[in-house]
Amino acid sequence: MSVRLRLQRHGTRKRPFYRVVAADQRAPRDGRYIEQLGIYNPLTEPNVVDLDLERVEYWLGNGAQPTDVVKSVIRRFKAGETRTTKDMEAFYAERNKARREAAMNVKVVVPEAPAPVEAPKAEEAAKADDAAPAEAADAPAAEAAPAEEAAPAAEAAPAEAAPAEEAPAADAPADEAPAKSDD
Repeated sequence: MSVRLRLQRHGTRKRPFYRVVAADQRAPRDGRYIEQLGIYNPLTEPNVVDLDLERVEYWLGNGAQPTDVVKSVIRRFKAGETRTTKDMEAFYAERNKARREAAMNVKVVVPEAPAPVEAPKAEEAAKADDAAPAEAADAPAAEAAPAEEAAPAAEAAPAEAAPAEEAPAADAPADEAPAKSDD
């Protein structure tokens, strides 16, 4: 029986992670294995590798042949070019803590509604009409246009400011009770 150190693929489509295993070379890639030696996740930057180096050295000492990728993973793990699962857990815990704190410190700013434009009141319109006859001699045509514009604005403003209230249908009395039939 010839033993190989190789990767066993797990995960979903396009999201793989691998187990580093010692397996018989005749066994299928994702099939039966003798011992799991670690994990390898190529999707993170830097890659996450957790290996039991004592067991890897044991299998290499007993004649197990690593595949090219496993050789590379072991070399990078020994050189410290990868992260371990514990490093990643600490990294994610710190990142999540920072995100929670940032979410707690966010102040919600609600923009203020623009102030409603007030239409000229009836008193101001009346004063303008009183002053108008004195100016009428100077410019009769110029005064007619502003007066016409102010009047529709004054009429429209009260309708917009106070919407009409309608009585709910449940409070309205019924006009007639339904007639009973003698059938």
